[in-house]
Amino acid sequence: MGGRFGGRRLPIPDQPGLRPTAERTRETLFNWLQPVIAGSRCLDAFAGSGALGFEALSRGAAQVVMLERNAAVARQLQSNARTLAAENACIHAADSLHWLATVNPTPFDIVFLDPPFAEHLLPASLDALSTRPWLAAGARIYLETDAREPFPNLPSGWSWLREKTAGQVRFGLALAGVAD
Repeated sequence: MGGRFGGRRLPIPDQPGLRPTAERTRETLFNWLQPVIAGSRCLDAFAGSGALGFEALSRGAAQVVMLERNAAVARQLQSNARTLAAENACIHAADSLHWLATVNPTPFDIVFLDPPFAEHLLPASLDALSTRPWLAAGARIYLETDAREPFPNLPSGWSWLREKTAGQVRFGLALAGVAD
């Protein structure tokens, strides 16, 4: 992890499908986000290990909301947040798509979408973000999937800022625009 929490290794529960975003991929992503991360409000929609959310906090995000449907993994995220004294981490043991459909939206500047690859949740996640006012003007959305899979179509008015493939992972950063 870079930034304020640099060099910290946090425990990660051994759960099927839980794979932290690789350090090199995180470094690339946060280089892309460097101009907009300070003071941002972020959503880590499929938090898992918390690697993306804690990295965002470490690099100056004002708040990160982390969603994790597995209760044991969510408890570990809460423990890790206490270890880091990351008071601006808000962790919910919740299914992301249900949470996005039912909670009163407060816009995010940055959203991390790194769901379990086998579940193909990116299209539904993009739909959930684009049909309710979850995104601030100029919001950035990070997507990560299996390198063998194409990215889903972006919602109307969104555009790709960057895309890259590294090893077995395809990742990219999109800019949310105003729907046509």
